[in-house]
Amino acid sequence: MAHVITEECVNCGACEDECPEDAISEGDDIFVIDAEACTDCGNCVDVCPSEAIVPG
Repeated sequence: MAHVITEECVNCGACEDECPEDAISEGDDIFVIDAEACTDCGNCVDVCPSEAIVPG
């Protein structure tokens, strides 16, 4: 199951560069994770300063 980014996202972009699958991109208000590409590695969770990334 892919991780998801919650409304707690502060749109800092820290997670985007950490994703080895390029599954994270900037959405309208917050960053989003492509569930098809996400491999649940957890790299994004480790760098998120607002703890906005959770298991989906």
